[in-house]
Amino acid sequence: MPDTRRAPPPATRLAHRLRLFSDRDVLHGSLVAVTACVASLGLVYLAYLVHVWRVARGAGCEAGEGRRVLVFGKHAPGGRPDADFEARLDRAAALGQQRPGTGFILLGGGAAGEPSEAELARRGLLARGLPGEAPLWLEDQSRDTLQNLRNARDLLALIGTGPDRHRVTLLSSRYHLARCLWFARRLGYDAEPCAAEPALRMTPANLCRLAGEAGYIALVDLGTRWAKLIGSRRMLARTE
Repeated sequence: MPDTRRAPPPATRLAHRLRLFSDRDVLHGSLVAVTACVASLGLVYLAYLVHVWRVARGAGCEAGEGRRVLVFGKHAPGGRPDADFEARLDRAAALGQQRPGTGFILLGGGAAGEPSEAELARRGLLARGLPGEAPLWLEDQSRDTLQNLRNARDLLALIGTGPDRHRVTLLSSRYHLARCLWFARRLGYDAEPCAAEPALRMTPANLCRLAGEAGYIALVDLGTRWAKLIGSRRMLARTE
């Protein structure tokens, strides 16, 4: 259960991951999750996989009632967004055209000397014809989904959108939405998903991504449940 709130963003993505998985609470939670999955002969993991697939398959492509749209960035080595990142920007631009005045919070930091994911998203949306006066806020200090949402929560407080400021739409790739929703609800958001792609394509690459997401959510969810059971406030703070 990652927690980097009190530390500056690491210089590289690899350094960030090494920091997370050398944390004793992350290792503790991982051990609990692996033990539960093995002891259940894989049934616990299968339940998470089905959940991730159902969220990915069932998500709509509209902004709904979210007061703000949170657009998740994606690792872009050399400042070059990949097809998934481009699809997220295509969807965000379409939402901006359908609902003029929609506010977007663009999420994601980046390596030193390279544009952040949030800045790449800003450039991409303007290139797609989003009006320059459209409400855009950049959150460019985070390196993972949990940090994205923590920092966006702080940004929403500064924007001051009223008592319903945590009512948001989470825009990302279908395979990523279950993770986004899990953390958003843990952090107190009233969140709804919005998929970048029109439909879930069951390609080998997407199957691998869904499998990885299921493992990640199993880790954080089972670790959090275990922390509640043993009353570990330190472990619970990792996802708050």
